[in-house]
Amino acid sequence: MLLAAAEAALLARAPFTYDDVGATRGALPAGYRQLEQTRRLRGRTFAEAAELVLTWQLHERSGLRVAADGPKVGDGAVVVLGFGVGPARLPIPCRVAYVVDEPGRVGFAYGTLPGHPEEGEELFLVESLADGGVQLTVRVFSRPATRLARIGGPMTRAVQNWMTRRYLRALDA
Repeated sequence: MLLAAAEAALLARAPFTYDDVGATRGALPAGYRQLEQTRRLRGRTFAEAAELVLTWQLHERSGLRVAADGPKVGDGAVVVLGFGVGPARLPIPCRVAYVVDEPGRVGFAYGTLPGHPEEGEELFLVESLADGGVQLTVRVFSRPATRLARIGGPMTRAVQNWMTRRYLRALDA
């Protein structure tokens, strides 16, 4: 689903809600919950997995509603993910902080925008392995940004862990 042009333009100008933009490239910043999980994919080539990640299919296959400014991920792309159903759907606005496009490594990281229940960044990285296999890594630093997320405490972390597991299984053939 495409975002309306006016909404996409507003999100493109919105500031990230955290200072450490791009930090999922290296050492994760202190003061945030940190999470990193990697899983070897089953039945996918590197090219297939990369295409699924760069066309928002990873997120859709994980059960999120995706409304983006375009069909492909690109530097600065904006997306509003939807978690939940109907009027209980929580909007999750993000902007791509950077794209990884290297031989054997493809992916992107997006950062949180105003209205997101958390603040921080999440990396989705597909890598080709020496033995011909393919792996997906999800790397995150985050902390609650809204009162609801803070009150949720352990439940908020449990939902993030659950979504990470869904991401890691979503690309299996």
